[in-house]
Order: sequence, then structure tokens, then C-alpha cells
Amino acid sequence: MTYLWKRYLQASLILRVTIALVLGVLVGIVGGDWVAVWLAPLGDLLLRLLTFLIVPIVLFTLMVGVNQSREGSAGRVGGKVFIYYLASSAFAIVVGLTVATLFSPGSGMTLNDSASFSVPENPGVVDALLNIVPSNIVVAFAELNMLGIIFTALVFGIALLKMRQSEQQHALGEQLYQVIEGLNDVTLKVMSGVLHFVPIGVFAIVAETVSQQGMETLLSLGDMVMVLYIALGAQLLIYCAVMLLFGVKLRTFFGEARTPMATAFATQSSSGTLPITINAAQRLGIPKSIYGFSLPLGATLNMDGAAIRIAISAVFAANVIGAPLDFMSMVQIVLIGTLVTVGTAGVPGAGIIMIATVFAQVGLPIETVALLTAIDALVGMGATALNVTGDLVGTNVIARSEGHTLAEAPDEEGGHAVENG
Repeated sequence: MTYLWKRYLQASLILRVTIALVLGVLVGIVGGDWVAVWLAPLGDLLLRLLTFLIVPIVLFTLMVGVNQSREGSAGRVGGKVFIYYLASSAFAIVVGLTVATLFSPGSGMTLNDSASFSVPENPGVVDALLNIVPSNIVVAFAELNMLGIIFTALVFGIALLKMRQSEQQHALGEQLYQVIEGLNDVTLKVMSGVLHFVPIGVFAIVAETVSQQGMETLLSLGDMVMVLYIALGAQLLIYCAVMLLFGVKLRTFFGEARTPMATAFATQSSSGTLPITINAAQRLGIPKSIYGFSLPLGATLNMDGAAIRIAISAVFAANVIGAPLDFMSMVQIVLIGTLVTVGTAGVPGAGIIMIATVFAQVGLPIETVALLTAIDALVGMGATALNVTGDLVGTNVIARSEGHTLAEAPDEEGGHAVENG
């Protein structure tokens, strides 16, 4: 038993996660209700462990990252991150609308009159912006208000940087920085332990999801699922083209990105996958001053997979009622969809809320959302995996634009050699 455990720890994380995904699908197909009963606690434990790490990772990583930035570069990098994420989400919706228009999912289907779905109250753009500044830090941390946590980390990180640059408070600022840097190192050490449990949790989540969804659901709305994954694939090819344009080696990138991609696919949580995404960024040699800001923000703002899902769901709903979208409706979906994806919680189930919100704004039948809930897990998996991939792509591109040379070749420990220009 000890020998098997040692071999498990020695195997690469992506190999373990890949095996867990395959075994999870097989067990989910052949298993019955017992799968959910016996394996669900292991999946819940993984999600709890990952969620447990979100606050310290975002808080300490971002504060350390701000204090490692070259003077004047933090604002420039922040501007690039915001522009890239907004442009990327808007473009993803265009990709989704284009692919969905070509394949017309939902054509020939009829709407069940008994289907219903309640639309959550939309807080509006002003309230969403105000929520960035938490009225209570403790509540923001307890409710995992990602934008509030990021705001807190940025404010205190910048204040600490000013202290370190001040002649009167330099010594105190350096002492505080050493403490925060130590807490960040401790958090990363805890994260390295949690990573060993990831394959076990992924196996349990996939097995439970497959056993509950079954093949009947996939076949009944198969065209919708197929079109979504075609659009996700198209967006992934666009990522590859952008990275090649900036000189990012695709083999190196996907060698590290596939682990957070697989984990996001299983957990359906961009925020929950954040510890693993940060680990991949470290192994790629991206400076902490960049990934410490871009990845936590991306887990909330950059939702390319969710954006594609909104676009295809809108075309699906319009086709079901026999009223295909016109050009102006598509423009409206691009604008509203981009705003809705910003600040939406990166957790399972959030995608269906986004879709309902957009439908209510553009006048599509809310009843069709009830149809889409049947395949929520199936499409949520792919959308979340693309969300996380988009965060890493943006972080790589921004790092290259800042003149940093990223990892090129594996080192002796299985990581990558790091060289930052």
C-alpha cells in the first residue's frame, strides 16, 4: 500500500487527473445511484479544499505581486488586463453567435408549456460596480466576493508598497512585507498538499455527474451540446493564434495548462480552480507581479466560455420559438452578455443564472432556460475549462507584452526553467 501511494505521489499531476477523468466517466456509466451516495462526499471535499484556499491565495499573492512590480508598471499591466478581458469576452460572444448561426441548434424543437424558470433579480450595472468596494471586509471574505477581495488586496498592497518606499516607514513596511510574503509561501505549501487530492476529487465529481446526467439527457439536447463544444474549440484555436503571435510556445503552454483545464472541466468552478491555475502560471515562469493580479481578476471578469454559452443559448432559444435573431438582437446580446459575464461568480450553476438574465434583457422566452438546465453540467464543464484557459492565455500574452521571457524547457524536477526578462 505504501509503495502504491509513493508511486501515486511520484506520477505527474496531469497523468493522475487524466486517469481520474477516464475512470470517473466509466464508473459513472456503469454505476447507479450508489455512485452519488458513496462518491459525492469526496467531490464535495475537493471543492471545499479549493474554496478554502481562495481567500489566502488571492489576498497574499496579489499583495506580494503588487510589491514586486516595477514602479509605474502596475497601472500599465492592470490596464492591459482589463482591456484584454473585456475584448476577449466580447469576441467570444461573437464566436458563439457565428457558430450557432451556422448550425442552428434548437431548430425543429417545440417549447413545453409546463417548463418554467424564475429569473433572479438583476442588481444592475451601478450596484455591480459599487459591490467592488465591500462595506465589510469580513463579509466580503465570508461570501467569497471575488471583486471585493481583489479590491482589498490591491488597496492594502499599494499602501504597503508606499510604506516600503517611504523613508519614515521603510523599516516597518519591509517587516510587514516579509510577514505577508511568508504567509504567501505557507499558503502555496498548503496548496501543494491539496493538489495531491485533486485527482481523487475529480474522479468522484465526474462519476457523480455522469451517473446523474445519463446518456438520455445528452442525446435529447445533443445538437446544443455539440454546437457549444464546436464553438469552444474555435475559440481555443483563436487562443493558439494569439499566443503564436506573441511568441508563446504552444507545447509548453498546454503542457502546464492542461491540469487546470481538466480540473475546471470536472469542478465547473473557475474560482475553485484558481489555486491550480496559479500553480500552472508559476511553472510557466510567469512573474508573480503579473499572474498575482491577472488570474484572480480573470476568475471573475474573464468568462469566455460562459460568454460563448450565452450566445449559443440565445440562438437556441430563438430557434425553439421559431424567431431567429436579427442583426440588432445579436449586437444587443454581445453588449449585454459582456456586461453580465463581468463579476459573475465562477462557481457551478452561475452560468444558468447569466443566461436567464440575458434572456430577460433581450426578450427571449425564459421558459427555454428550463430546457437548458437539463444539460447545465455538460455544457458548464466545457465552458468553465475555456474560462480558465482564457485566463492563462491572457496572462501569458500580457507577460510577453511586458518583455518577460517565459519557460522554455523542462527542468530536472519536472517543472520548467524560468527566465524572466
